[in-house]
Amino acid sequence: MKYNTYIPQTTKISEIGLGAWQLGADSGWKSLTEKEAINMVHLALDLGINFFDTAPNYGFGTSEERLGKALKDYDRSKFVINTKFGHGVKGETNFNATEIRNSLEGSLKRLQLDHVDSLIIHNPPMELLDGQQNDHYNILEKLKDEGKIKAYGASLDTYDEMKLFMETTQASVIEAFFNILHQDVARAFALAKEKEVAIIAKIPLDSGWLSGKYNENSKFNDVRDRWSRKDIKTRAHLVDQVIEIIGNERSLPETAISYCLAYDAVRTVIPGNTNASQLISNVKAAENRMPTDLVKSLEEFFIAQVAPLNLPW
Repeated sequence: MKYNTYIPQTTKISEIGLGAWQLGADSGWKSLTEKEAINMVHLALDLGINFFDTAPNYGFGTSEERLGKALKDYDRSKFVINTKFGHGVKGETNFNATEIRNSLEGSLKRLQLDHVDSLIIHNPPMELLDGQQNDHYNILEKLKDEGKIKAYGASLDTYDEMKLFMETTQASVIEAFFNILHQDVARAFALAKEKEVAIIAKIPLDSGWLSGKYNENSKFNDVRDRWSRKDIKTRAHLVDQVIEIIGNERSLPETAISYCLAYDAVRTVIPGNTNASQLISNVKAAENRMPTDLVKSLEEFFIAQVAPLNLPW
């Protein structure tokens, strides 16, 4: 496992992290029992993973609770926790700056910790990203001074969001929606490197599409039922094109993860996992570095075939 700088002068993070949404009960995906979730965290640690991404609303607080139970007997200096603010344990959305401290205190209690390494605003509306117009960032700086967080940032989906955020705040972390089918944020990677902002690549398998499990006849009865039949057919066609580009000798999910890692602005990738075999496969993806010519081919594919479609998440 390779480890990258996340927050300067603190623990380096594994380039494969563990997305902890699926650890929560009633996650809207395949739910794990508490024992299964704890075992998943322990397996991740055994495989060299030390970066864990969670949030209050994942499993209505149970993701943080289970993660806290799994890690309580481990050396705190050896693992890194990122959690979020904005979506609460009851499923409510509240981005009011006055709620940041309460949200963080709730997370710390569930995680059984006295601090988290980073706290990020969870997909906020565009108007909250301007650090010169909002009180959020003064509060986050105070939490840093108090030692309750080491860094702060935001979970964002577009280049425009990332650019505004980095140009108007002192944030040092961005969780960016980045995968083969969603490359818009890559335009901000040069600025992130210049400002020493660590990039966490989220949704690297495009909600399962880049796992190769779905086709144009797939049906969904979970959070992915947001897609229309047209959306499903479009994605299926694009995935077929990706497979043609990478060749049948390459694993699609491992290639999707290694694509994200081909960019040095990306410090870690956080695929979700519902079983041990998926976790092991995700870690294996880091062993196979992607050749430059294939990276270029997938970039050209996105520009020519995907970007004009404005794919819905």
